[in-house]
Amino acid sequence: MLNKQLALDVINYASSSGADFVEIFDEDTIRHAYTVENNKVDSSSVSETSGVGLRLLKGTRSVYGSTSDKSRKSLMKLAETLSKSFEGERELSELTSFDNVKIKQIHKRKTPVSAVPVEDIISLLKKASSIISDYDKRIVRSIVGMSITENKIEIFNSNGKHYKDNKEYSRLTMMSVASENGKIETRFDGPGNQGGWDYFAKEIDVEKIARNNAEKVILMLGAKECPSGKMPVVIGNGWGGVIFHEACGHQLEATSVAKGLSVFSNMKGQQIANTCVSAYDDGSLSNEWGSNSVDDEGGIPQKNELIKDGILTGYLVDYFNSRRMNDKPNGVSRRESYKYEPTSRMSNTYIAPGKSTEEEIIQATKLGIYAVSFNGGSVDPSTGDFNFGCSEAYIIKDGKIGKPVRGATLVGNARDILKHIDMVGNNLAFGQGMCGSASGSIPVNVGQPTIRVDEIVVGGRGGSINEF
Repeated sequence: MLNKQLALDVINYASSSGADFVEIFDEDTIRHAYTVENNKVDSSSVSETSGVGLRLLKGTRSVYGSTSDKSRKSLMKLAETLSKSFEGERELSELTSFDNVKIKQIHKRKTPVSAVPVEDIISLLKKASSIISDYDKRIVRSIVGMSITENKIEIFNSNGKHYKDNKEYSRLTMMSVASENGKIETRFDGPGNQGGWDYFAKEIDVEKIARNNAEKVILMLGAKECPSGKMPVVIGNGWGGVIFHEACGHQLEATSVAKGLSVFSNMKGQQIANTCVSAYDDGSLSNEWGSNSVDDEGGIPQKNELIKDGILTGYLVDYFNSRRMNDKPNGVSRRESYKYEPTSRMSNTYIAPGKSTEEEIIQATKLGIYAVSFNGGSVDPSTGDFNFGCSEAYIIKDGKIGKPVRGATLVGNARDILKHIDMVGNNLAFGQGMCGSASGSIPVNVGQPTIRVDEIVVGGRGGSINEF
């Protein structure tokens, strides 16, 4: 990591031609990855990356550069190159020292996963792979992996602040592939956390997740094609929150809001959802996959209210875009690595629990679809139009969950879907994923309780729902 004198010299030099804010992001990362395929070890690897990102701001202008060479010569050259973007001299006095900002660590790891013997990790992966492979001969592949990312960062800025943080992200991934009569079905599960080895050894039931993975891939392999048309859709808790994340969450990030490119720009204080909908982004949750003790520009993550009783109450705002929006940054600046300029990003984003039970929501639905999980989709942030494919879905008939259906796609618009959520459950859960956007791919939680959308377009090749 950088010594403080070099950081001071780089910041002072970069500030000399007019930048009003300079920030250094120093990072060292070690990644471990293990994969077992069909009960046999397929790969094992360890990789290291290290580098520095340098950001200069002046008003609402920003320039950014990075290098993997941390030598004085390289960093001073980078500062010189970037500083040429601005003209004039800085009026502030030269920075002479840094204030070490004490960070409250929100993650509680008794045993880091990186400290666990590789043999123990491989044993866990083989057990899960065996459960999946042995469940049914129609499962032709089981791929189980563990990824561990050790991340050390330091941030120095021209306000005289110095921040340090050590992180460890760990994720268990399971993918099964089933095949029969020319049909292929896949299933993916990927629980992740920052709580260390106890999360995998004690908090979750890895064997149960593996069995469920195998059961569901076979169930969906034999399912009929989903019907199409406008109908009520009940969306399951946990991973079902990916729709809110993609269709709505990205459009509440200052990255798009500040430029007027979001359908929710300049709408704070207006009703954008049904009154039963409240939503938050909380980067301060202990051990959670999307949390941080400090964000990637030194801000302290917090619970940010986005929607309250259907009213848009807040955005996710990073330091740079706060200048454009005349709004306060709220601890949401994130990036994949030193190679990316930080910007506003989600962390643990969720629809808050309501009063209904899952059973009550199902019972209140005479005819529709129950969408449990999703396998991808796309969103146009300028219009809010989206479509999402369901990896697990069922018919709801006369208030009961019925036959499974495959090939379901939900098609709609962010503004519309929020207003059509008419029931919200009390069973909040999270699902882990990787979110790609302007500052790279980062760990995030999506979350919600079970919800019902009273009407949405469902795409499928199974004809009319009345035929089921």
